[in-house]
Amino acid sequence: MIKQSFSDFEREAMRERAREIRNEQGKKKNPSADLLEKIAEMPEKEAFIASQLDLLVQKIAPQLHPKTWYGMPAYANDDGKVVLFFQTASKFKTRYNTLGFNDSATLDDGDMWPTAYALDVWNEKISGQVGALIKKATQKDNK
Repeated sequence: MIKQSFSDFEREAMRERAREIRNEQGKKKNPSADLLEKIAEMPEKEAFIASQLDLLVQKIAPQLHPKTWYGMPAYANDDGKVVLFFQTASKFKTRYNTLGFNDSATLDDGDMWPTAYALDVWNEKISGQVGALIKKATQKDNK
């Protein structure tokens, strides 16, 4: 079973890692550090989902570049176009978090396909489903 929340210590560790990454870069803007910092600021449940998503993206699609996009964790292609993003429920006062894919994602499937998914928990099943979406979204010749 996957742990469902972060302790204060773990949140501080994420913030510290973000600071370390920035310091390694000479205090220059560092998208990875910015993303980790945004995750650390989230409520526990959302931070857990976002951090698991981040790990999954790094594993499955290391060619994507982490960044913040409208204050949300996002991942862009080499052209700088956001492929996928995580939108927290708390930020927009909605019922559920959203995993979204922009038009640069190659999720095309006929004449109609989903580009956003409600994401309220993270477990092994969800990880597999999201992983499959990330693989499909980042395929070059999907059409």
